[in-house]
Amino acid sequence: MAEVVVYVDHVDGAVRKPALELLTLARRLGEPVAVALGAGAGQTAGVLGEHGAARVLTSEAAEYADYLVVPKVDALQAAVEAVSPVAVLVSSSAEGKEIAARLALRIGSGLITDAVDVEAGVDGPVATQSVFAASFTTKSRVSRGIPVITVKPNSAPVEAVAAAGVVEELVVSFSEAASGTRVTSRTARESSGRPELTEAAIVVSGGRGVNGAENFALIEALADSLGAAVGASRAAVDAGWYPHANQVGQTGKTVSPQLYIASGISGAIQHRAGMQTSKTIVAINKDEEAPIFELVDYGVVGDLFNVVPQLTEEVNARKG
Repeated sequence: MAEVVVYVDHVDGAVRKPALELLTLARRLGEPVAVALGAGAGQTAGVLGEHGAARVLTSEAAEYADYLVVPKVDALQAAVEAVSPVAVLVSSSAEGKEIAARLALRIGSGLITDAVDVEAGVDGPVATQSVFAASFTTKSRVSRGIPVITVKPNSAPVEAVAAAGVVEELVVSFSEAASGTRVTSRTARESSGRPELTEAAIVVSGGRGVNGAENFALIEALADSLGAAVGASRAAVDAGWYPHANQVGQTGKTVSPQLYIASGISGAIQHRAGMQTSKTIVAINKDEEAPIFELVDYGVVGDLFNVVPQLTEEVNARKG
């Protein structure tokens, strides 16, 4: 059976959800071969095998932590040369897209980024993308070389499918460029206790209508009741009401959760581009003519200061 290389995003052996989603997509194309790099790579084999990885290629060299990006590109290139896959799948994080682009250039192949679905085609894998600020859906395939495809988180379900998960050491020869940019320090990001925005199954966002940083407590309370991540529109972020790291939109982060709740957000194209591929969209806005209502599944015309607390109270009551 044809094999598919899957780049595994993990932290000290703890596999992140998007990597498991990639294994689901990889099984549509062939037999998944996972590539785990850095400290704890060997510890990923169990969970990867439980989710369909036939083989797990590991390399725990210090270079992956000491230098930026290029050592990982070297390793993926080595994996491609060893496996000769029908495709390479990488998660659409900022680092993932840089790795994928560099790899595609190295191996002389085409690149597709931000896919929301991948399926087998007669002439190779076919990727579905949401383009032009989510106004159109396209289907594309790479016409030269081994397709390198980055996939947005939440584009596929995580499915437990038992496979061998055989661990093999990946032999990597690092290029001269690998040591070009050294990491000199790291600062741990303060944890909010909420899911990562781009990976969350539920996102609750606030916009200009929240009318102040202090009022984002309402958005956070609803998010916490749902186990959701918190997002913000560009207007709210530019006003200093919420951190830029939480901005959803064309100039912020792109999310594709199962449920997206927009509170006090008008629905400008800049914001819509970052959340329009969400599976179910709910909007709360007192302006019934707000553009956001054009794309929602459910709309509530009302003052968020009345609606959001009631919604939070109801969710908490149903939880128990």
